[in-house]
Amino acid sequence: MKSQIRIGLQQCDSRAGGDLHPLDGSRMVNSYLHLPISYAVTKKIIQDRTARIGIVGLSHIGLSLAMLFSECGFVVEGFDVDETKLESLRKRTTYLKTITAERIGRACDRGFRATHDLAQIAETDVLILCVPTPLGKNLEPDLRCIRETVYSVAAHLHSGHLVILESTTCPGTTEEIVAPILEQANAAHLKLSRDTAESERIFVAFSPEYQDLGRPATVETGDLSKIVGGIDRFSTELATVLYSTIFTHVIPVSTPRVAEMSNLFDSTHSCVNAGLVSEMKRLCYLMGIDPWEVIEATKASSCSSTCGQPSTGMGSNCSPTAPLYLSWKAKAYGFRPKFVESAGEFYAGLPSAVVRCTSDALNRQKKSIYGSLILVLGPGYRRDVDDACESPSWEIIELFRRAGAQVGYSESVLQPPGQDTRHELKIISPASEDLSSYDVVVITTDDTRYDFDRIVSEAKLVIDTGDATRGINSEKIIRC
Repeated sequence: MKSQIRIGLQQCDSRAGGDLHPLDGSRMVNSYLHLPISYAVTKKIIQDRTARIGIVGLSHIGLSLAMLFSECGFVVEGFDVDETKLESLRKRTTYLKTITAERIGRACDRGFRATHDLAQIAETDVLILCVPTPLGKNLEPDLRCIRETVYSVAAHLHSGHLVILESTTCPGTTEEIVAPILEQANAAHLKLSRDTAESERIFVAFSPEYQDLGRPATVETGDLSKIVGGIDRFSTELATVLYSTIFTHVIPVSTPRVAEMSNLFDSTHSCVNAGLVSEMKRLCYLMGIDPWEVIEATKASSCSSTCGQPSTGMGSNCSPTAPLYLSWKAKAYGFRPKFVESAGEFYAGLPSAVVRCTSDALNRQKKSIYGSLILVLGPGYRRDVDDACESPSWEIIELFRRAGAQVGYSESVLQPPGQDTRHELKIISPASEDLSSYDVVVITTDDTRYDFDRIVSEAKLVIDTGDATRGINSEKIIRC
């Protein structure tokens, strides 16, 4: 391959071309002249923060990482196929509740820019893949987005590139899918690093995504941890050096499979635990006991570290796909994770339980769920999280619609009031809507942006599936 020349320190970037729209600010490019780029140089420019960081996928995880790396002095390139997101970033506005427009503006001043043009990956030194990994119709892992993205980016890699996958996925994905595609499809015929620091190598690792989406990550946050596992010791070392610039604790593990399993185990632990708490909540209501008082008392006791929060379905307290990914992968080894499957079976019934609770409440008011006008508050799968992907709210909404109800849901930062063309639903703003026009308001996520005192005051009937109305006494409230 032709040797690649690292351009010296400049205040503007003459290499920017195509439709890569600058977002303002000067560009700082790598100051090292080295032919070709090697492990030592990649490590050096990461340590000096002159490496360019490319992030593919600008939803919660990707954009949060982009802000963190920018705030630590790196020049960051963002890549996404969603033109709405790209246009928002060009205008220095936000589409996420956890990331402010001011923060995006400051990143733009430091050279952050976004594009759909993957050819610009050639200008980066580190590439982080934060693409979605949804479930298929039969709840099987759908890894097409990972495969397609890896094929697309491979053509633009250069010697010394560090590629990190962050998407939730099955153990083995990095080594069995990502690494082979990168090696076979890269245009320069580069080999992967295999415990050698030779030149003409690509470095590959996996690191579980930062999952606490309800709490915005900043460089000032002092308790963030990151696990990394590379395909060899050099890849692990580079990923460790990289994430050490933005996370307080970086935990290197022996292989990507360990890191991938750690990701699934963490989310599955939350899922099983939340399933137990959700089951306990329903039992408490049947026994006339306040479950939230029980939860608070338990948190104050010796088992506080394992006491979780109940939910309305799979995804409310963890990465939505992780437990099902783990169960699917286990079956390939002839093993059935019964605890995981039992939690999944219990979760599967929670949306139906919410609909039954709503139907019973309407019946007591001599109304039928058929033809009733229902407002669902909280499309996100966790409090104050704009991401509604895999949210149990969608199943609840669909069950309401099958029962003949007319359903609308509240707006999120991602989607302003109007018409949701994907789900063919009316999107409303609770702050300006006449809630008394609805037969029932169902709270599926207790987002802090909602004024629950006002909601209870104006609504005819409120179904609270969580702890949103705690402390509010009203006969309108039905807790389930």
